[in-house]
Amino acid sequence: MDLRLPGFRGLLRRPRRLLAAGAAVVVLAGAGTWTAVASDDPPPVHRADRVMSTGGGVRLDTSYFTPGGTGRHPAVLLGHGFGGSKDDVRQQAEDLARDGYAVLTWSARGFGRSTGKIGLNDPRGEVADVSRLIDWLARQPQVLLDRPGDPRVGVAGASYGGAISLLAAGYDHRVDAIAPAITYWNLADALFPNGVFKKLWAGVFINSGGGCARFEPELCRMYERVAESGKPDAEAHRMLQARSPSAVADRIKVPTLLVQGQSDSLFPLDQADAAARAVRANGAPVDVDWIAGGHDGGDLETDRVQARVTAWFDRYLEKDPGADTGPAFRVTRTGGVDSTDGAALLRGASSSTYPGLTSGQRTVALAGREQRFQNPAGANPPAVSSLPGLGGSGGGSLAQLSALGVGVSLDFPGQYASFESAPVGSDLRITGSPTVTVRTTSTSDDAVLFAKLYDVGPGRARPVLPAQLVDPVRVTGAKAGKDVTLSLPAIDHEVPKGHRLRLILASTDLGYASPAAPATYTVSLRSGLKVPTAPAVTTGAAPLPAWVWWLPAAGALTALALLLTARRRTAAPAPDPELAAVPLQITGLSKRYAGSADRYAVRDVSFRVEQGQVLGLLGPNGAGKTTTLRMLMGLIRPDSGEIRVFGHVVRPGAPVLSRVGAFVEGAGFLPHLSGRENLELYWRATGRPPEDAHLDEALRIAGLGDALARAVRTYSQGMRQRLAIAQAMLGLPDLLILDEPTNGLDPPQIREMREVMIRYAAGGRTVIVSSHLLAEVEQSCTHLVVMDRGRLVQAGPVGEIVGAGDTLLVGTAVPMDEPVAEKVSALPGVASAVRTEGGLLVRLEPGGTAERLVVELVRLEVPVASVGPHRRLEDAFLTLIGGSA
Repeated sequence: MDLRLPGFRGLLRRPRRLLAAGAAVVVLAGAGTWTAVASDDPPPVHRADRVMSTGGGVRLDTSYFTPGGTGRHPAVLLGHGFGGSKDDVRQQAEDLARDGYAVLTWSARGFGRSTGKIGLNDPRGEVADVSRLIDWLARQPQVLLDRPGDPRVGVAGASYGGAISLLAAGYDHRVDAIAPAITYWNLADALFPNGVFKKLWAGVFINSGGGCARFEPELCRMYERVAESGKPDAEAHRMLQARSPSAVADRIKVPTLLVQGQSDSLFPLDQADAAARAVRANGAPVDVDWIAGGHDGGDLETDRVQARVTAWFDRYLEKDPGADTGPAFRVTRTGGVDSTDGAALLRGASSSTYPGLTSGQRTVALAGREQRFQNPAGANPPAVSSLPGLGGSGGGSLAQLSALGVGVSLDFPGQYASFESAPVGSDLRITGSPTVTVRTTSTSDDAVLFAKLYDVGPGRARPVLPAQLVDPVRVTGAKAGKDVTLSLPAIDHEVPKGHRLRLILASTDLGYASPAAPATYTVSLRSGLKVPTAPAVTTGAAPLPAWVWWLPAAGALTALALLLTARRRTAAPAPDPELAAVPLQITGLSKRYAGSADRYAVRDVSFRVEQGQVLGLLGPNGAGKTTTLRMLMGLIRPDSGEIRVFGHVVRPGAPVLSRVGAFVEGAGFLPHLSGRENLELYWRATGRPPEDAHLDEALRIAGLGDALARAVRTYSQGMRQRLAIAQAMLGLPDLLILDEPTNGLDPPQIREMREVMIRYAAGGRTVIVSSHLLAEVEQSCTHLVVMDRGRLVQAGPVGEIVGAGDTLLVGTAVPMDEPVAEKVSALPGVASAVRTEGGLLVRLEPGGTAERLVVELVRLEVPVASVGPHRRLEDAFLTLIGGSA
C-alpha cells in the first residue's frame, strides 16, 4: 500500500497516499541544475536539483526552490509522503517560493531515488539529516540568516513529515517555526494505544515502505516480533518512543501550528493535544486546527490549510505582525450534504483559546446491568469500526459518512456489553474526549476491550459511530477485577435532541490484535459518562452555494443577510444621486480582526472605480484584499466607513447587489446536469427573460467546447472554474468581481480571459479583478489599487503606477558598444547603464532626472532616438509594498 501524503495541496488524492515523510540531507554530491518553473506566473521560481550525500552510502535526491530576483529570504524545509518522494510536494514548494521563501524538498531515506534504510525518523538518521540540511541552507546566498550558520528556517510536513518538523525543532535550535499536520506525538502510543497492537496500520507502514527489508534491521525485527505475538513488548515501546517528538518534549520551544485530522484512526486528535500541551508549557505560541479529513480519508481542506501555514510562516519567519494566523483553536464541522455535488458541507468553529479535550464537562447518566460477553477463540470474527486507508477512495471516508448520519460499524452479538443513556433533552455538542469508569473482570490474566460511543437516533435509525473511532485498552490483572477509566476517542460531534448515547465495550476489532485465547469478560459501570462540551468554541454561519449570493430576488438576499448577520437590519442611508453612475466608491473603510480592538484587516481605505475600467486589486497575502471584497459584496459589515455601488450603500441583502456579478469561491452546480443545463437552470431561477442571459457569450467565455454537453460531475477543477466564471457573467451585470479568475486555466485560456475582461468593460461595464498574476494584471487592467497590511498604498492608472520608477530605457539609432555604456554609467546622477537590444537601460540615482540625462547623452554624442520609463508592474508592486510580498 502506497501511503504518500503529498504535502498540503492534493493530500490523499488516492486512498494509499497517507503518511508524510520526514527528510534527509546534506553534504553536496553532484552539481545542481537550475530551471525556471511557471514562467507565466510571476514572480518566477527557480529550482535546483541535486543529489546530496550524508555519509554511510546514503544519497538523497533534493530540489531547492527560490523566488526570482535578488535578496535573502526565510527558508522552509518541506517533508514528503511516506512511500512517496520529493515530487509529491513540488507544487506546495513552488507556491511557498512564490510567496517569498527559499524551499528545500527531498526524497527521504529509502524513498524515491534516495538510498539508505528507513529509520522512522531515527535521531541518528533522518533527524540528523535535517540538521545537515540546515547547515547547507545557511551557506546559500538566497537564505536569510539570523546569525552566521543560523538561517531563518521553518519546517512543514504532514504525518511522517509533520513528525520530522517537531523532531527538528527539538534537536536543532536553529529551527524558528513549524507547521506539522496529521502527525504523531508519540509513535508508540499511536501504534500501541494502551498496550494494544494496531496491527492493520502497522502493516500498512511496513508495506508502504516496500517491505520489512527496506527498514533498519532493528525496526524490522521489532515489527516481526510484535506481529507474531500480537502484543507489544517493552523494547518495542522504547524503540518507537525514542523516534517520537515526545522524547524531546521539553526542547520544542518554537511557534507551532498543529493541524490534526478528525477522520483519523492512525493519529487521532489526542496526539495533537499532547503536543499542544507540551509545546505551550515551554512558553511557545501554539495554534490547533482540527480539519475534517485525515488518514482515513475525507476532506483535508488543502487550500485553507496551506494558506494558514503560509500565514504562520509570514508571522514567525517573515516577522510580519499583521499576518492573520487564524484563531488559537479551529474545528471544521460537517452540516449536511451539498445537493450540487454530494459533498459534505463544512463550516468552521473557533475559540480564542485552545480548550483541550476535557473542557466544559457534563455528566450523562448511563443505564445497564453488569454484563458478560466472550472474546472468541482466535478473536474471530472481529468487530468493525474503521478500515485504515479505505475511506480515501473517491474523496470520501467512513468517518464522513458517519458525520452525515450513516452508520457503517459492526458488532457481533455475544461479543460486547452495552450501556445507554436516556434521550438528551437538547442538542449536545461533544468536543473532546468523553470518559467513563468501568469495572472489568476476566477469566484470563489480561482483558482487551474496545470502547465505542454511538449516537443512537429515534426509532429504527442505525446507530452512528462518530468518526468511526474506537478506544482500545489492555486491562492487566483482570482476573481479580479492576476499575478502569476509559478515555474515549476525541471527537467533535453533535448529538441532536431526542438521541441517545450508547457505550459499547467489545472484545474484538478488525484493526487491532486481540488475545487469541478464548476468555469471558464481565463489565459494569462505576461512573456516569463525562462529556466535554467546549462551550467557548463557537460555530460560524453555514456556507451556501456561491450562486445563492447573486440571485436578485430580494427575499433570498434578505434571508441570506439574516443568516450571516443574525442581527436586526436598520434603515439604510438614502442613495446619493451624484454617484448614480459610479460603479463603486469606498470611503474610510475599516475592519478590525475579531476580538481585537487595535488590529485591522482593513484600515481607512478609500478609492473610486469608474465605468469602463478594469481595476486590478493587488497586495501580498494578508493585505486585506479578501476582506475588502467580502465587505463590497455585502457578506460582512465594515466597522467604519462606507461602500456605495451606483450610489447605494452596500449592506447584506442590499437590492443594489442584483447589479453585481461575482466569482469568488466557485459556484455550486448540479453534478448530474450538463454545463449548459446548469447555466440555463441558474438563469431561470433569477426569473429574468432568457434573452437577457447572453448565454452564448457566456459559453464562449467558458471555452468548454463539447464538454458543455457532459455532466458537470465529469469536469476537472479547471473546467468547473471556467463554467463558474461564465455563470457570473450571465446577464452582463454592471459590476463584475472576479477573485483569481485564471486559477485552473491554461495559457491560451488565460489570454482569452484577458480579452474577455477588456471587451466586457469596453461596453461601459466595470470589472474588478483580484489576482496574483501581475503580468496578466498589467495587460488586462486599466487601473490598480495596491494594498499592504490593510492599508491603501497607491491607486491610479496602470501606466502612472508602472511609470513611476527610476529606470529609463534609452532607445538609440544604432547599437551601443560597451565603452559608451561605461561612459554613461560614470555620468552624474546615473547609478548604472546596461546595454540592451536597441539601446541602454539606465538606472538613475536619487536626484537624477531624465532631462539632465538627455543633456549628458547629447554631449557624449549618443544618437538618442527615445527616452521613456522602463519598469514592469512586478517591479512597481514590490517597490510599493517594500518587498513584503
